[in-house]
Amino acid sequence: MTVVPMPREKGRKLIAQNKKARHDYSIEDVYEAGLVLTGTEVKSLRAGRANLTDGFATVDDGEVWLRGIHIPEYTQGTWTNHEPRRARKLLLRKEEISRIIGKVKDSGVTLVPLALYFHDGYAKVEIAVARGRKNYDKRQAIAERESKREAERATGRRTKGID
Repeated sequence: MTVVPMPREKGRKLIAQNKKARHDYSIEDVYEAGLVLTGTEVKSLRAGRANLTDGFATVDDGEVWLRGIHIPEYTQGTWTNHEPRRARKLLLRKEEISRIIGKVKDSGVTLVPLALYFHDGYAKVEIAVARGRKNYDKRQAIAERESKREAERATGRRTKGID
């Protein structure tokens, strides 16, 4: 009797996204990091349950930690269930950590999680080195995006012969 291994997941399966982060911050650099999770956290994530809105990352003693992310308890879990808002260690290369440390030393710069997903079966988080935007910067970014969209519409109409 031969044992046939189960096929691994391929591709990227999105769990949670922080859409507000792209609005509230101007993104400078984006990094993909692995997460150190417990078994019930992984099961809860596979069920598609997570919240990134209050999340942020910190650098402590040369390690990057993800804080404020809410992964609810696994419903079928027992006494081994995890704490929903615990700090989770991020897995990054030393060069990436030193680059992040150099950038976070500037004032007004923070680490923000953008997305939480499975990549080829492994839980990953996309974190960004971001600078906070003021309200007028947000309005200006919206105006630029809408003017760009309108220009694309106009060129699309012109190429189709509709005016």
